[in-house]
Amino acid sequence: MSGQGQGSGFGSGKGQGGGRGQKGGFGAGPGGECVCPKCGARIPHKRGRPCYEITCPKCGTKMTRG
Repeated sequence: MSGQGQGSGFGSGKGQGGGRGQKGGFGAGPGGECVCPKCGARIPHKRGRPCYEITCPKCGTKMTRG
């Protein structure tokens, strides 16, 4: 025995990609709008800040992604 291992040296390739982003959610991208589910007001979505953290400027309800 020469001490060298045997095998093809190739893995199965599993476990690459297919992730869902931070905190397990799917990002909707930088564009679009935030919509108030109560009064229907719309504001442009700002990159880096989720809509659910923004309050509606008209009624104060938390916005959703629209």
